[in-house]
Amino acid sequence: MLVDGQWSGKPAKRISNVVARKAISLLAEGVRDGAAARAASDYLYTYREGKVQATLNILSIDLITQTLVITRNSPAPVLLVRGGEMALLDSPTESVGTRRGTRPSITEVQIEPNLAIIVYTDGLMHAGDRHGETFDIPGTIADFAAQGPPNPQVWADALLARALELDRGRPGDDMSILVAATLPRTGDQARRLTARMPLS
Repeated sequence: MLVDGQWSGKPAKRISNVVARKAISLLAEGVRDGAAARAASDYLYTYREGKVQATLNILSIDLITQTLVITRNSPAPVLLVRGGEMALLDSPTESVGTRRGTRPSITEVQIEPNLAIIVYTDGLMHAGDRHGETFDIPGTIADFAAQGPPNPQVWADALLARALELDRGRPGDDMSILVAATLPRTGDQARRLTARMPLS
């Protein structure tokens, strides 16, 4: 899940936390992704009287239907790589919190080997804007896809490095990137999760 508050200053981070906590609590109770996104939007609208907004992206793996479910309330597109070809999921959608009844864009994709989903916030999309440069994220991902099977860590690191380069090392907005891929099994069957974050 990626959430990005759309209000300047410290309250923006609090807005992101409010939306994320609400969506996560609903998902944990078994509420479907689309309904959780709508409820989180209504909650933010009520909580801040429609004065702030946030983007919200949810990516779920449904092991029963063997699908990936992409729920999107963001101007930034989601990129889908399948069979070495890239597609853009960019149907019109609104940020959450602007009004009651905001609906997300929902896409369901059948799981298959070497499928990759790239989700990012608008901070990545606008990297370089202040310096008159643009970040061609779809073109970059298309280049990656042409080189062989997805490598989520390498792709995410390369996208972030390029965005920081375009912003001269001083990002103008928060940047979050999620790269998920269905890859052939290798090594043991242990599940591992690695997370890193700055403490100050």
